[in-house]
Amino acid sequence: MTERTNEEWLKALRSTGAQRDDALADLHRILNLGLQRGLLGRVDTSAPEFATMAEDFVQDSLLKILDKLDTFAGRSKFTTWAHKITVHIALTELRRKRWQDSSLDQLTEREDGEYTPSYTADPSPTPENTAERNDMLSRVNRIIEEELTDKQRTVMKSAVIQGQPAAVVAREMDMNPNAVYKLLHDARLRLKRRLEEEGLTPADVIAVFG
Repeated sequence: MTERTNEEWLKALRSTGAQRDDALADLHRILNLGLQRGLLGRVDTSAPEFATMAEDFVQDSLLKILDKLDTFAGRSKFTTWAHKITVHIALTELRRKRWQDSSLDQLTEREDGEYTPSYTADPSPTPENTAERNDMLSRVNRIIEEELTDKQRTVMKSAVIQGQPAAVVAREMDMNPNAVYKLLHDARLRLKRRLEEEGLTPADVIAVFG
């Protein structure tokens, strides 16, 4: 990973093409590694769902950092400034109990293109539970198909389900990484809003498979 001065960070993030992609990928790694340390003592970062939450927080912070580059005064290291933004976003979202969105990140794609939770369900479900789970899966898959655009579904599959870095997804889709972050952010909001419209929360989805 390239060591950069404040000026080099700003120049790279304001540029286009490979230079900007590399800077975003490096900053993504730096913020991901630093977030756990930044939340130490305030959040249980050993919780199984923290990795999913951390990725979401970092993606949101990258959008904000890119939007606020002109406000960076240079009184500290650029990465220190970026870390503060990330920790602030994480704490704000945790206070809003955003961890309930984790059910949307715990989907895996089957060979038939349908999505199913990746966590382990009861190995001996009752017929009633099986029917309830099948109904919930049908609803979640219908919402994904009806609510998301083709690009949003592709980004969700690559970045969330397959765990590819945003810079890699951006290259595969011939897009700017910033656009990938925005697509993923919008997809999450769409899914959450649609669930709420149907009287569901991500926690309800988890409960069916708990």
